[in-house]
Amino acid sequence: RLVTGCSWRTAGRLGPVGATTLRSRRTEWLRAGVFDRLVAEALAAYDRIIGLDLSEVALDGSLHKAPAGGEGTGPNPTDRAKRGWKWSVATDWHGIQIGWATDGANRHDAKLLAPTLDAVAARGLLADVETLHLDRGYDSAASRAICAGYGLSDVVCARRRPRGTARGTKNRQPLGLRWPVERTNAWLANFGQLRRNTDRRIAHRLAALALAIVLIITIKLIAWAHRWNR
Repeated sequence: RLVTGCSWRTAGRLGPVGATTLRSRRTEWLRAGVFDRLVAEALAAYDRIIGLDLSEVALDGSLHKAPAGGEGTGPNPTDRAKRGWKWSVATDWHGIQIGWATDGANRHDAKLLAPTLDAVAARGLLADVETLHLDRGYDSAASRAICAGYGLSDVVCARRRPRGTARGTKNRQPLGLRWPVERTNAWLANFGQLRRNTDRRIAHRLAALALAIVLIITIKLIAWAHRWNR
């Protein structure tokens, strides 16, 4: 279901248990904190075997569809105001997710800056972040104040186009190292249930996002283990 975005009924037909049992298992896993523990285990394994590179951290948001609506959704400004949701993710230099937060599609990226940094801090990784890279959507005194409040003094943020400047004018402000997070957002968008999410509760979306992140990290670990066989 996560990979294809299919319904619970269709997912139930593909295995030995039905849709009702699948949803019940998800509820049990949420209550037991299984998804959070999976993420913690995956990140710890990656850090132990390969090593997180927090010298350059990038942070950005990504908009996606949520046709069923529900908690944490809102009108998508890029999709004719249809219901949508947004995730904000921070990644290390190699694109490994170290913190994330979600909200409605109408929520500005800058509003998710603090919750995303809170998630990084909760994993004990914030103190190791040397440089934070942001796009021009975070170019404001409020965003810089938030970063300063988290002890992030080296922030590379692209500048907005000054008022009165014609469109297409070259922005001479360095854009920073943002491609890792943009690539990671593309990886996450490959999961059908994230790209077009039909869950109606925030906890369910976070569970799907966490499981996708665990799969991405696991793939990275497998590729590392097979690096000498290529």
